[in-house]
Amino acid sequence: MKIYLLGSMDAAALSVWQRHLQAEMPEDQVLTSLAPEQKAEVEVAVVANPEPNALLGLPGLRLIQSLWAGVDRLVADPSLPPGVPVCRMVDPQMNVAMAETGQWAVLALHRGFFRYARQQAQACWQPLAQRRADEVRVLVLGWGQMGLALGLRLAAMGYRVSAWRASEEHSGAAEHLGVSVHAGPQALAPALAEVDVLINLLPLTPATRGLLNAPCFAALPQGASVVNLARGAHLVEADLLAALDAGHLSHAVLDVFATEPLPADHPFWQHPAITVLPHAAAQTDPRSAAAVVAANVRALKAGEPLRHVVDVARGY
Repeated sequence: MKIYLLGSMDAAALSVWQRHLQAEMPEDQVLTSLAPEQKAEVEVAVVANPEPNALLGLPGLRLIQSLWAGVDRLVADPSLPPGVPVCRMVDPQMNVAMAETGQWAVLALHRGFFRYARQQAQACWQPLAQRRADEVRVLVLGWGQMGLALGLRLAAMGYRVSAWRASEEHSGAAEHLGVSVHAGPQALAPALAEVDVLINLLPLTPATRGLLNAPCFAALPQGASVVNLARGAHLVEADLLAALDAGHLSHAVLDVFATEPLPADHPFWQHPAITVLPHAAAQTDPRSAAAVVAANVRALKAGEPLRHVVDVARGY
């Protein structure tokens, strides 16, 4: 089977991915470029945010496997071949990495470590009041693989954790291993009112685009913090700056942005209440992700159900 590997990565990264994928699928041929006569032979495209129209002219394509967890750009491509299943990357190691970043952010906000960093820059020795973990309320937006991994870890650390999912399926509140899970648009505002730290791990869809906005921030209690680890388009940047400058929000940890890399003159870089990460909260690890891809390719060959198929209409 011919497998076409393509996407938004440099030649060195592409070579690393090709090596790991080929090692997992030695019986197949993993290609990073195609001769004209090879295009009809490609049955699987393994992609990392490919450019629009990149998958045109592959008449034998049977599977599009994303290397990234987020597939919003991929499914928004109007040239996406109709009827070809798209699968997103769900890598246990990526879930662990995202949970680690979320834990770090919550702990740093809870214990005032970002404030201590600012005090160090001023040579200021000033211990802060120390709260217990069970006095800190955390709301995780998104209750998929990553949200679940983070929420359960935080609950195990003693935090008061709740979660919200955008889907109205199973709407209302339910308990999941000690985490109160709310569902549906009507449940969001009441959930926001009981939060000290808000963490966004939602998929980007038309319904969630711009969800982190002025009404959302106003619904949070005075002094709450926001952590965005999902997509830059979830956040209305001007609304966040206004809420921070007004003192309603105390801090924001941001890993994703509308424009990446974040421009050097962007106000987020110098804002004292914003911590900027370079889209590094959970990077895909080729060592583990290649095995995930290979498992879906084997399922395709055997006529078995594919894992983590995207509902293109819903966007995830």
